[in-house]
Amino acid sequence: MPAPLNVAKTRTALRTSARISLQMLLVVLMAAVILWILGQMWSIVWPLVIALLLTTLTWPITRFLRQHGWHPTLAASAVTVLFLLVAAGTLVLIAVPVASQAGELATGVGNGIQRLRDWAAGPPLNIGADQLSTALDTATTRIQSSVGSIVTATVTGVGTILNGLVTTVLALFLMFFFLKDGPRFLPWLTRQLPGRLATDLPTVAAHSWDTLGSFVRSQAFVGLLDALFIGLGLWIVGVPLVLPLAVLTFVSAFVPIIGALFAGFVAVLITLVSNGPTDALIVLAIIVAVQQLEGNVFQPMVQSRGLGLHAAVILLAVTLGGNLAGIVGSLLAVPVAALIAVVWNYLRDQLSDPPPHPRTDPPDTPAPSPAPAEKPA
Repeated sequence: MPAPLNVAKTRTALRTSARISLQMLLVVLMAAVILWILGQMWSIVWPLVIALLLTTLTWPITRFLRQHGWHPTLAASAVTVLFLLVAAGTLVLIAVPVASQAGELATGVGNGIQRLRDWAAGPPLNIGADQLSTALDTATTRIQSSVGSIVTATVTGVGTILNGLVTTVLALFLMFFFLKDGPRFLPWLTRQLPGRLATDLPTVAAHSWDTLGSFVRSQAFVGLLDALFIGLGLWIVGVPLVLPLAVLTFVSAFVPIIGALFAGFVAVLITLVSNGPTDALIVLAIIVAVQQLEGNVFQPMVQSRGLGLHAAVILLAVTLGGNLAGIVGSLLAVPVAALIAVVWNYLRDQLSDPPPHPRTDPPDTPAPSPAPAEKPA
């Protein structure tokens, strides 16, 4: 017969569970309030985040110039101008091939659609040409009936582009000031905080900065290697728009796992439309090989210290970020998860008991032998 429950222990367990649940609810509520405040201030927070990411990417060059006698303002100005030149050159390298090969790509899309119609007309689908024409007419009618929505979406898109330009300009200005005055931030923060906060917050900020910089620079290097190898493979196969696809691979590397899948899907789709299924399979094999090389060689070699996050945690973070905030959430999910891990590790270290010191007893010394008794005279 099982022993009856102890009333006092049961009541204590329920009280403890209720207290912990209430504390967790307060923590979740506080996190929701912080996220709501950040959402209301997003027009300021988003340029600040972009500026921080760009600063971590360009800070090594600025630090090198400052260590070799450049004035902070001159070093920050030179690096900012260099970044603008690189960004403008990248856009030109993307726009020119796209404009020159747009006609070829459009022809390939048309041929691909025709091959798709021929495949749909055969077994096992057996969709006739009349059914396809009816479906196309229905789609055209729906498009014509939603002209107002399209115009509204176009106006919204123009507003989004203008907001993007404003955000970019603001982020560049913030990046310049971060490069110029960044080393002064932690001493200033230490002077502004009282008591233990003057030690804890600057320490967490320094660790967070190191983690963020390690993530951005390592992802940039790995993305550059991916873009180089995949772009070389696309060039050998003869895929159009090689340079834009390589740039897309580089940019997508900043969104772990999901970015690689997206860039690979676009490359295989364009190859299928322009070159046919055989070359598409070859490109798919190249992308899988490069991704395996990245996961087993590049990432362990470049991110030797790592972010302290398991691959499953990264995948879940990217998925959650994408569901909450779309592309922006996917881009920021891994850095935010890494920063949360930094804060948690610091709190755990501060709240943990120090490890017990091993006893260092002095070595055993033999007891002194008693003095021999004197012989009587």
